[in-house]
Amino acid sequence: MQDGWRPVIKVSQLPPGEMTWAAVDGERVLVANVEGAFCVLRDACGHRQAALSKGRLDGHVVECPLHYARFDARTGQFLSGPVATDVPCYEVRVEGDTVYARQ
Repeated sequence: MQDGWRPVIKVSQLPPGEMTWAAVDGERVLVANVEGAFCVLRDACGHRQAALSKGRLDGHVVECPLHYARFDARTGQFLSGPVATDVPCYEVRVEGDTVYARQ
């Protein structure tokens, strides 16, 4: 797709309140559906590189499964835990039934 936008997942594959992982240009990303808004973050906690997609989504907060660091799924902002760095976030757009992301 033009301008760096890459297809990530179908809207119909991820209901509100759920998250999963996908690959974008060979990089593993976390995809979350926060009340109908899609968020795409790097799928790695900055502490021990744990896959955030194996953690828990509570509203807009993603919790790391390893040491329970918490991040805002909408922005990647670090909220609490043993890490002090944000998680890189992708720009997201939805066209039809497809979620696209670019870094």
